[in-house]
Amino acid sequence: MKSSDQKPFIITIALAVLGFLTLQFVFPNIALSAPILFAAGILFGGLVVIFTSNEPQEAKQEVKTKTLYVGNLPYKANEGIVRELFSEQGQVFSVRLLKDKNTGKRRGFGFVEMAEQDADKAISALNDQEFQQRTLKVRAAKQKQYDAEEEEANS
Repeated sequence: MKSSDQKPFIITIALAVLGFLTLQFVFPNIALSAPILFAAGILFGGLVVIFTSNEPQEAKQEVKTKTLYVGNLPYKANEGIVRELFSEQGQVFSVRLLKDKNTGKRRGFGFVEMAEQDADKAISALNDQEFQQRTLKVRAAKQKQYDAEEEEANS
């Protein structure tokens, strides 16, 4: 479990203990059992965590992405430089520049995964634009078609 996932849990437990102690000392005459007081503390802690969560609602929704083909890249360009270029147009999720399997050298093209709402803006802004003395070709990537017969032929 990541530490960011543990934070609400830890806060809830801390508030539950605090609620238990507070209720027990503030209202010592109330004849409630410890488990009931602890459960009330957990309920109170959970509500506090829900209402004080600082994550915006939009971040909780899944962002639709679109993959762009980027051709005619300079061979010296790396993922970081390409990410920086496309980040000027919108949110970038991943950059994959392809390399030759035998030589390990870049092949001059790759794929950029962006937020769908920013992808068209990036295409119109960067297609046929010069980047490191090369004219980029940017368009929506074609989806790879999965062919079961081809899979069987390769087996």
